[in-house]
Amino acid sequence: MSILEIKNLTVTFHTKDKITRAVHNISLSVEEQDSIGIVGESGSGKSTLAMAILQLLPKRIARIEGEVILDGKHLFQCTDEQIRKIRWRDLAVVFQKSMNALSPVHKIGTQMSDIYRIHESKISKKKLKEKIISLLEMVNLPSRVYDLYPHELSGGMMQRVSIALSLMHNPKLLILDEATTALDVVTQGQILSEIKELEKELNLTRIMITHDMSVVASACKKVAVMYAGNILEFGYVKDVLVNPLHPYTQGLLKSIPTFKGEKKNIRGIAGALPDLSVPVQGCIFASRCEFATDICYQVKPTEELLSGNHRVACHLVGGMEHANVNHS
Repeated sequence: MSILEIKNLTVTFHTKDKITRAVHNISLSVEEQDSIGIVGESGSGKSTLAMAILQLLPKRIARIEGEVILDGKHLFQCTDEQIRKIRWRDLAVVFQKSMNALSPVHKIGTQMSDIYRIHESKISKKKLKEKIISLLEMVNLPSRVYDLYPHELSGGMMQRVSIALSLMHNPKLLILDEATTALDVVTQGQILSEIKELEKELNLTRIMITHDMSVVASACKKVAVMYAGNILEFGYVKDVLVNPLHPYTQGLLKSIPTFKGEKKNIRGIAGALPDLSVPVQGCIFASRCEFATDICYQVKPTEELLSGNHRVACHLVGGMEHANVNHS
């Protein structure tokens, strides 16, 4: 059963000088208790996609087209008041560097209590304190954190507070936007393990936005590879990361080190993201693709559905036998 349906979602930013196409025609279905990683370089449109779902983009310059349906509710048809009630109850988010949003002059317990009362104003002080402490313990923080200030916590502890805040009202869907990026590798690994445990305990459905393929490999069931506002490859992690078919996905995987198998040179993808204010006739990745042919510059590739819900938008996949597609 789908808890979130994204249909033909397009986001364009309209300024005085130009129109920027930040997200283009995204369609994605998120099943109940799914964990989907959205991965790509900085500037690929990952966070813009999340902000569009949450309706947090500036209405003055952002134009959103398409549909986002959360548990049967058409979010783009909701009023601002209805959306405010949906956020945190049905749809919660842990923002990138969200630890920086904590007030430095208020204790953690006070901040969390104030936020909780926005949706549950009639709860007693005693029950509210019990609720906040239970949330802290849920993310492996001791109860004493309730009476501490943010400067008394480590980066990992503050990030756990942010995750606890997002889980306050048992949301149906949790979006984590680069939630572990600012942390050291050990702390990142601990938090990812804790998120997976919470997923089982609370029946969470999760979208994790990251530029780190290793995070997706260790913490997600499915992956969507995003580039310049487009999803180029989608499928189960075990399929996409083991047998990447799109040249962009292959390039991302070649840019990270491995501790297993034969040693290979680590190399980045040549070139840079295209100017999204300039329309592209063919494949959005063609200018950086070492396998691009004439058709790649002339015709936008259609999405090919392969086995196991593995989907790829690439002319090389559409016109060749799968056994010959992997160029790595």
